[in-house]
Amino acid sequence: MTDQVSDAPRPRRSRGAAESLGSIVLTFESIIVFLGGLAVFGLRALPESIPQWWGIVVGSVLALVMLLTAGVLRYRWGIVLGWVLQVIVALGGFLVPALFLVAIIFGGMWAYATIKGASLDARNARLAAEADTPNGD
Repeated sequence: MTDQVSDAPRPRRSRGAAESLGSIVLTFESIIVFLGGLAVFGLRALPESIPQWWGIVVGSVLALVMLLTAGVLRYRWGIVLGWVLQVIVALGGFLVPALFLVAIIFGGMWAYATIKGASLDARNARLAAEADTPNGD
């Protein structure tokens, strides 16, 4: 006899707006950051003392860290790590000035995702709490 409890799929965890929007931004930004690493390599933007292939390595690692961060945005430290990654991308603008534009665009989307997403999450929590109280008490 099979156990019906183990056959039922586990319900998915509810994700908030900040987590959902932030993971979308970081996922798309990781593609651009990888391509930025290729640009650093191709333009030979690193100082002479550093091998140029480090541009590809740093771009790939940063893109991977962004993808991993997208998975931990449910935690407060995940949001903070996302902000740190935005600063690192902005610092890359000193090597390739086009990365300043990337930092402005994706930094703005990240700010919107985290700030507006948090306010939407707070609003939804308040509405859910009001719905749980009988007769609006």
